[in-house]
Amino acid sequence: MKVIVAAAGTAGHINPGIAIANKIKKEEKDSEIIFIGTTRGLENDLVPRAGYKLKTIDAYGLSKKISIDNFKKIIKTAKGFFEARKIVDEFKPDIVIGTGGYICGAVITAAHKRKIPTVLHESNAFPGKAVKALAKNTDTILVGFKEAKEKIKKAKNIVYTGTPVKIKKINYTDTEKEKMIQDLDLSTNKPIILIFGGSQGAQRINESIIGIIKNKLNKNYQLIWATGPKQYDIIKEKLEDLQININRVKDVKIVPYIYDMEQIMNISDVIVSRSGAMTITEIAMLGKPSILIPLPNVSNNHQYYNAMVLKSKNAAEIILNEELKDEKVLDREIKKIIENKENMKKMGENALQTATTDAENKIYNEIKKLVKNNKERIKDV
Repeated sequence: MKVIVAAAGTAGHINPGIAIANKIKKEEKDSEIIFIGTTRGLENDLVPRAGYKLKTIDAYGLSKKISIDNFKKIIKTAKGFFEARKIVDEFKPDIVIGTGGYICGAVITAAHKRKIPTVLHESNAFPGKAVKALAKNTDTILVGFKEAKEKIKKAKNIVYTGTPVKIKKINYTDTEKEKMIQDLDLSTNKPIILIFGGSQGAQRINESIIGIIKNKLNKNYQLIWATGPKQYDIIKEKLEDLQININRVKDVKIVPYIYDMEQIMNISDVIVSRSGAMTITEIAMLGKPSILIPLPNVSNNHQYYNAMVLKSKNAAEIILNEELKDEKVLDREIKKIIENKENMKKMGENALQTATTDAENKIYNEIKKLVKNNKERIKDV
C-alpha cells in the first residue's frame, strides 16, 4: 500500500498520524509511506525520528482580518495547493490520510481531485475548521470521540474509532509500584498527584502549584510535577526566592519533562493536566480520575469540549484557567477527590468505560476498505 499522511503543527496532530503509519507498516511490511507537513511544526522532529520521509509545503491558518501578513499567508497557502498536487501526482498513493493541521486542506483537496481515497482523523470532541470544511470531499472521517459525530455536517461517512495512543494500562505488582515510588523519593503512604501542562508546560498551572508549595497545602498528598523544559529554570528561581530548593521539596518531585510517562501515569492516583485529545484518551485508557484545565483561546474552545467528555461521565472535574489565580481552588479539588476513596475509584472506572482500546485496528480496517473498494472501482472502469 502506498500512503500519504498529512499532519502538521502539534504532537496531537502528528502522533496519531505516526501511530496509523506504524499500524499499516506492521500489517503490510512492504508499504510505502510518506508524510506531508510544513517547515515550522513538530513534524520536522517527530516524523523523521519515527523513521518516515517528510515532504514540506506552505500552509497557514488564515484570519479574516485584512493585513499584509495575512495577504502573504494567502499567497503562500495557494502555492501550497500546487505543491501538494505535485507530490500526490509523483507519489501516486493508494490513499491519503489527514490527521490534523492546516496542511490537510491542500493535501486532501489534491487527492480528492485525483479521485484518490481520502481519510481524515479528528481527535477532538469538537471538530476543527479543516475537518468541517473538507467533510463533503472526504471519503471517510474517523473520530476520536463519539460526541464529534453530530458536529460534522455533510460528511459522506463518519466512523467512531477512538484515537491511537502509545500509553497503555499496566497492572504493576505492589512490589514493583513501591520500588518506582521510592525511586522518586516519594512515600507509598500518600496519594500521588501527577501534574503536567503539555510538552511545553502551562504557566498558570505552574503558578498555582508554586502557591500550593509555598503555603504547604499538600500535607495529605504528594506531587509529581512536570514544569515543561522552558519553564523549569524560571520556577527554580521563583522557589529560590522563597528559600525553597527545587530538589528538596517535601512530598514533591519536580522535573522539566517526564520521559517515562506511561510508567508515571500508571502509578499516579489523580492526574491534573490540560485537556488535549491525546491526554484525554490516555487518561481514559488508564482509568484515572482527573482534574482538567482546558487551554483557553484555542479554536472552538475544543479543549473544554474534550474535558466535558470525561466530566459528563463523572470521571473528571474541570477548573477554568482563570480560576487558578487562587491556588486554593486546585488544592480544594484535589482534596475533594482523594478524601472520598469510593468516588475516586468510581471516577477511574467511569474514565475507563469511555476508552476505546483497539483504535489502530478500527482505523486500519477502514483504510483497507477504502483502498479495496477503489481498486475494484478502477477495474470496472
